[in-house]
Amino acid sequence: MAGADEKLELIKRNLQEVIGEDRLKIILKERDVKLYWGTATTGKPHVAYFVPMTKIADFLKAGCEVTILFADLHAYLDNMKAPWPLLHLRAEYYQRIIQSMLKSLGVPLDKLKFVKGTDYQLSREYTLDVYRLSSIVTEHDALKAGAEVVKQVSSPLLSSLLYPSLQALDEEYLKVDAQFGGVDQRKIFVYAEKYLPQLGYTKRIHLMNPMVPGLTGGKMSASDPDSKIDLLDSPADLKKKLKKAFCEPGNIENNGVLAFCKFVLYPVYNEIKIERTEEHGGNKTYDNFTDLQEDFRLEKVHPGDLKASVEKALNKLLEPIRKEFESAELKKLTAEAYPPPEKKGASVEEIIPSRLDLRVGKIISVEKHPDAESLFVEKVDLGEENPRTVVSGLNNLYPMEKLQDRLAVFVCNLKPAKMRGVLSEAMLMCASTPESVEPLELPSGTSLGERVFFEGYEQNQPDEKLNPKKKIWEKLQPDLHISGEGVAQWQACNMITKLGIVTVPSLKNVSIK
Repeated sequence: MAGADEKLELIKRNLQEVIGEDRLKIILKERDVKLYWGTATTGKPHVAYFVPMTKIADFLKAGCEVTILFADLHAYLDNMKAPWPLLHLRAEYYQRIIQSMLKSLGVPLDKLKFVKGTDYQLSREYTLDVYRLSSIVTEHDALKAGAEVVKQVSSPLLSSLLYPSLQALDEEYLKVDAQFGGVDQRKIFVYAEKYLPQLGYTKRIHLMNPMVPGLTGGKMSASDPDSKIDLLDSPADLKKKLKKAFCEPGNIENNGVLAFCKFVLYPVYNEIKIERTEEHGGNKTYDNFTDLQEDFRLEKVHPGDLKASVEKALNKLLEPIRKEFESAELKKLTAEAYPPPEKKGASVEEIIPSRLDLRVGKIISVEKHPDAESLFVEKVDLGEENPRTVVSGLNNLYPMEKLQDRLAVFVCNLKPAKMRGVLSEAMLMCASTPESVEPLELPSGTSLGERVFFEGYEQNQPDEKLNPKKKIWEKLQPDLHISGEGVAQWQACNMITKLGIVTVPSLKNVSIK
């Protein structure tokens, strides 16, 4: 039987932060810890869910009593990411696929409890506590608490302001000692610590995982198909997405492939085997992450070899899940929980900004076009395997040296076009007047390769390639502009990344081209 110190180390392994560790130590000296992890049942779970699952395995090894909460009501309140008629189907899908994940990890399901939010959140007692909490919480605190979790819009619905209160109350109604979640939920955890005692309830312990980068370098997101691998993706889809993953030689920052090794593959397998020819160093097994990361930093491990090893290990994890979901019952559940969007009539084509594939790229080199005085030729890293060539009409309008090494927004799904003999494979987005241009400014901390969205259109997916005959870009461009406050917009919708709005420093009330 593991002692209190050993249990504490298992509970804390790979966590970024623990609030209330002293209380955790006291409980462990007396009994096992009761904790819960909750997930809103919105988009389909993806491979990043293995990160909390491996921690749940640690908690179980430490003797914890673990509850998994399927927060179906939260999913509806967060800007209706899950429509009301689909709530029960989404919750059932989440339970079945998370059970399948845990079985793939070898976690015994008899030690876990699964609960749906609507099982108790519609009770008289819970509802009264929501009213009690609403009478003491300020609008400022509710907005601040949900800033990194709840969808942020300029005019938030009242439902989104309730979201942090419900998550705080869950701690009391699930009768746990601790809540586990990502560090992006820290503000909600602090909110719970502030307000639950004001209702006469106990302050809980909070355990936080670090945020693991997605394959494009930013947060792994269900709304960005390039940043995540679905649990039911085929081996061919897995290979395709890993091939596009950002994994720059020697770069260990925002490297989603390396991060996945650290937080999922090592806790599961305790080692990673890099397979390669003798010419390239031969096979090598790493029994700890630090050595693998250091060899990658020193470029002793090639990104292609690392991706191949991750692909093999991931397929091993995903294969039993794929097989289980081949059953007629689960295929039917998947189709009902996530019905395809309604097809529009052949004569009607929606002209919306999410059809543009907007991504963050880094300009790694700039030179003048050899045959056109007004053009620059840029090499742009978009987090793909190879940089793209982009031709921009910025010469004499914007200094070349200010473009070098900067992050900018690029349209990536236009048909490549030759511009005075040089093939341009994307387009740099700029605020523009006849006399001057200014590249769009991204929020501080934005990652290379991230998708860029417009408010209200985050769940829509871009066209793979824009058909030039349909002139989608030409129809969208007149409504792309910089507002009087310097915010990039389409019509009245702000252009955003996961970290905030896209702006320009100087130009106002001008077009984006």
